[in-house]
Amino acid sequence: MLNRSSLAPLPAGAEVRNTVPSVAWEETPCPLCGTDAGAPVLEAPDPLPAAGTGLVFAVVRCASCGLTYTNPRPTERTMAGFYPIDYQPHRRPRKIRQSRRARPFWARLSGRPCAERRGVLPWPGPGRLLDFGCGAGSFLKTMADQGWQVTGLDASVGAVEQAREQLGLAALVGTLPHADLQPGSFDVVTMWHSLEHVHKPLSLLREAFRLLVPGGKLIIATPNIDSLPYKLFGHSWFGLDLPRHLTHFTPITLTTMLQSAGFRPEPVRHLRHSDWLRSSARLADRNGRSGLFTKLLRWKPTARLAAWLCYVTSASDCIVCVAERPA
Repeated sequence: MLNRSSLAPLPAGAEVRNTVPSVAWEETPCPLCGTDAGAPVLEAPDPLPAAGTGLVFAVVRCASCGLTYTNPRPTERTMAGFYPIDYQPHRRPRKIRQSRRARPFWARLSGRPCAERRGVLPWPGPGRLLDFGCGAGSFLKTMADQGWQVTGLDASVGAVEQAREQLGLAALVGTLPHADLQPGSFDVVTMWHSLEHVHKPLSLLREAFRLLVPGGKLIIATPNIDSLPYKLFGHSWFGLDLPRHLTHFTPITLTTMLQSAGFRPEPVRHLRHSDWLRSSARLADRNGRSGLFTKLLRWKPTARLAAWLCYVTSASDCIVCVAERPA
């Protein structure tokens, strides 16, 4: 059963150390179609080693549209408590690699992770870019070095400070909508593993639509709960990351939500992430579900082969979609 202790909420955007967070819970209808018909899928604890909260989080699937989402969930005001001060995506890499121009054919053949992040964006040349969930700014820095006019947006005060002070980039604290961002201000909006973190993903996509110029592009990368790794690992799957991941997309539900927000999405692409497989295997081992196959997936060559097989069978645990705002 879920431990729903309703304690004093944290201030919005507060930075929290590795302690048991104060949490208030909320029930939510489906974030896509709004119906209240969620059927249980699984329950799992917070996978972060330092979490130690004793809380278990439920994932349900909408009987109407098929979207999978966390419910009940921490409220927006208390969610900050589940992001430790050393949360990996908020940390700046020790060294930011120089971008290499990807060859589209090879990237598609190999399923190389997030080719767009290496500088091959669906836009004819440098333009205005907003990175939602920018973290400490490594992607922003890559694109700024290629001549793009970049702006970052992240809920983490510490991450935004790193992007500003250490990299000299324009970055804002908060979410969408944001008072400092005007309609039609961007040619490209990117959301690299950030859409699954927000409480109102459809509203956020509609705001991204408003910020783009006609013909502008939105790029979203997110875990795929309809993947073979999820079916293999279940509640030990790395892509769950409860309770920080609130919406658990499939290619169909991601496409449907983009269309509901007014976008014209391209076909969803699968990406390979062998490090995700290795992380899932380590988590399964920690949860007492260690078998021969799990042990093999902790070995880098095996994980790379398995990730490529998931990619070629369209069963990867990471998907990316490019969507256009119609002119």
